Amino acid sequence: MDTDRVNYAEPLDAEVEFLTPELRADLLERWNEPQRRYHNETHLRAVLQAIDTLEEDGESFDGTAVRLAAWCHAAVFDPTESENNDKSAGWTQRELDPAAPVDEVVRLVRLMGGHRVEAGDLNGSVLSDADLAVLGSDPDTYDAYTQDVRHEYAHVPGERFVAGRVAALEGLLERRSVFLTRAGRDAWEKQAHANLNRELGLLRAGVSAD
Repeated sequence: MDTDRVNYAEPLDAEVEFLTPELRADLLERWNEPQRRYHNETHLRAVLQAIDTLEEDGESFDGTAVRLAAWCHAAVFDPTESENNDKSAGWTQRELDPAAPVDEVVRLVRLMGGHRVEAGDLNGSVLSDADLAVLGSDPDTYDAYTQDVRHEYAHVPGERFVAGRVAALEGLLERRSVFLTRAGRDAWEKQAHANLNRELGLLRAGVSAD
């Protein structure tokens, strides 16, 4: 484990192999685009911090590939479009140095489209857990997340948004566990179930994040 990385004060400044200053600057500009309310720099920072936490807690994975994928997983984001994941993967394929683990990074970026990670996929499990770590946050942070997501999808009519959100929450709760790594389950699983069930109850009662 790289303790210097884990203790890095600002995850966005931590060195990642093949993340050149130019690529980092381009990505940060993308993560700060005005249409982003949740999928922004704050989310990127949280994902990188969660990756560090999982590493610190003993999970084994390819740190370079997973961190590059974290940086690139929403390189393209337009909440009115449905191809953001594929476009982000395509952008990653084009922009990464060919010497980088491009195929693995692109695979991981694509995985984030549905978080369908196969058993034994250590890299995918860590990135999925880091991306979903917000589900296991304290209630205030979780509520801010739901409001930010609703803001990003303000163009979606209320009933349709609620129906989609309910389906997504039910899908997460039907999984054997929300988190795929042992460290992720230990850190976030219990609180995630509390948050998801609370939001689901509010949505079913007709209370949305509008």
